[in-house]
Amino acid sequence: MKELIQALQILLKYANDTEYPTHCEHDQLFVGCGIALEKVSETDVKKLDELGFFWSEELEGFTSYKFGSC
Repeated sequence: MKELIQALQILLKYANDTEYPTHCEHDQLFVGCGIALEKVSETDVKKLDELGFFWSEELEGFTSYKFGSC
């Protein structure tokens, strides 16, 4: 749970306050669709990777298979 909260706190810095900031499908959690990758610091991208999140070109947001299924 700690790692998920840490990742969400990082992504909150770059959030665009969308109405539905998360999406879960096929054991994959999507967070922060619409975040511009170029605005996310290299340090934060590295930390998100360590926490189990990676960038999805298709959805223009971060995604993870680490946090369970829906």
